[in-house]
Amino acid sequence: MSLLRVDGLSKAFGGINAVADLSFTINPGTIHSIIGPNGAGKTTLFNLITGVYHPSGGRIRFQDADVAGLPPYELARLGMSRTFQNLQIFFNMTAVENVMVGAHLHLNPRVLPSLLHLPVVKRRDRECRAKARELMEFVGCGAYLEADSASMPYGALKRLEIARALASRPKLLLLDEPAAGLNATESREIDEVIKRIAGQGVTVVLVEHDMKMVMGISDHILALDYGRKLAEGTPAEVRQNPDVISAYLGAGSA
Repeated sequence: MSLLRVDGLSKAFGGINAVADLSFTINPGTIHSIIGPNGAGKTTLFNLITGVYHPSGGRIRFQDADVAGLPPYELARLGMSRTFQNLQIFFNMTAVENVMVGAHLHLNPRVLPSLLHLPVVKRRDRECRAKARELMEFVGCGAYLEADSASMPYGALKRLEIARALASRPKLLLLDEPAAGLNATESREIDEVIKRIAGQGVTVVLVEHDMKMVMGISDHILALDYGRKLAEGTPAEVRQNPDVISAYLGAGSA
């Protein structure tokens, strides 16, 4: 059974189709990349899948449940998490507190125990902090366990955001341009983080312009152009597809 299935998905803005009659499936335990030139509809597709936008038509099924139009917090409860192209970091918090925010769905929501500072609340907070520190180590932010987020370099903040997304214990993690703005060394670090995440059994979908990264880590690639499917397949198949070469990769990339 597929983890995510998109059937005939469409989204129009003022009569312009940003996504048009798009269908694809994502299987569990894979790294799935979505590529295409600027304006191809990649981020719009992410926003549709994660409940930021309501589709104009079509269906989105996650774990065999119809989730089209569900708000992001309900999708998070079902096991879907994402990062954004532009950093969404709480700079008034420490690095570890940023990661702890991602675990809020799994914490006891009752107000009274928190107000009374009951031992169970203190124990829960210690456990949450310990898990957040573990996730920071996992993504390569171990050097910043005691840091204020505002003092961290950009590359580390990108990994911190991934750690926060992982704190919600997702089954499906969507990464919107995780390597954007990074140098070659930082991109390789993100590459390794993504592979480690997939190795833990989390399905990863990423939008990315770094073709070296995409071709090196992806099990499956979906290429878009003007909101429509241009090609789909393994990295080798997509790399050799003449339509993809013409529209995006360039004649010298084959």
